[in-house]
This record gives sequence, structure tokens and C-alpha cells, in this order.
Amino acid sequence: MTELIGWASSVVLVLTIAKQVHKQWQAGTSEGVSLWLFIGQLAASTGFTIYSVLVHNWVFVVTNALMLVNGLAGFWITRHQKKRAAATA
Repeated sequence: MTELIGWASSVVLVLTIAKQVHKQWQAGTSEGVSLWLFIGQLAASTGFTIYSVLVHNWVFVVTNALMLVNGLAGFWITRHQKKRAAATA
């Protein structure tokens, strides 16, 4: 039962963040979104993934690895949209 709570929570977190990144992509703008948000998330997710592997907590290995992927996507989208906005300004 404990493991199920962890996996269910992981799914909720990852889907919530993925939905937000997708919404940002669809909006076509990253106005008000700082690249530092994603840089911080990438650093934290990398550290948490490594830590989770070291303590053999597979719920958090998967969750943090997926959060790392979300952070990379968010960073790329934000960077791409800000470059596009600057080119048209």
C-alpha cells in the first residue's frame, strides 16, 4: 500500500507539471517565465535523481527522472519562445 501511494503521487505530480509545460507550448509565449526556473528545476531534479538511485528509492528515481525531462522541455520551450519574441520585436 505504501508503494502504491508513492506511485500515485508520482503520476499526479508528473502529469500536473507536464500539463503546465504543454500549456506554455500551446500558448506560444513564455512571457513572465524565467529561464532560471527551469535551470533550478534541472539542477534539483538531477540531484534528486542521483540521490534516489543511491538510496534505491525507485518511485523517486522515476519521478525525478521524469521531472528532469519536463524541466528540459520547459527550458527548451521557454528559450525558443523568448528567442522568437526577440527576433520579431
